[in-house]
Amino acid sequence: MNKVFLTLSFLMGLVVLTSNYLVQFPIKYYGLEEILTYGAFSYPIAFLITDLANRSFGKSVARKIVYIGFTIGILFTLIFSTNFADLISIRIAIGSGTAFIIAQLLDVQIFDQLRQKKWFIAPLTSSLIGSTVDTFLFFSISFYATGVPWVTLSLGDLAVKIFIALVMLIPFRLLLGTLKAVKA
Repeated sequence: MNKVFLTLSFLMGLVVLTSNYLVQFPIKYYGLEEILTYGAFSYPIAFLITDLANRSFGKSVARKIVYIGFTIGILFTLIFSTNFADLISIRIAIGSGTAFIIAQLLDVQIFDQLRQKKWFIAPLTSSLIGSTVDTFLFFSISFYATGVPWVTLSLGDLAVKIFIALVMLIPFRLLLGTLKAVKA
């Protein structure tokens, strides 16, 4: 389990770094620049990682992966993606950290409460609630009063996260058999 644990923790940090970088770039096609950023496509993978860890190894291990992924992600973000001369870049780092830790720990708790339901109920419900909390916390902390259209960006971001949460059920189901199952 140590190798899987370290791999999931590292992947979590990588998802945070990638998403924090990509959120700075609006999609400039089809009039989406005020509705959507590229970060919306990578971040939902964090919920897949958390949910797989929770289902396979339990709530305690999932929390540890969140904490380690949070630490790696924030350190990577501060080193590789934060421009300390730019207030928005600093706010993105703060918003990301705050939203990530709250949403992921909420996801872990909700998933654990629903783990006895049909296989898709826990990951779908926890990801949808976690994504909603994450999205509005992140965008309000990062972009409130900056001139960035954060409300429309957050709504577009959330729509993509909901879609990806549905799509992530496929790899979730496929990967369940590869990890050791936990008896709840």
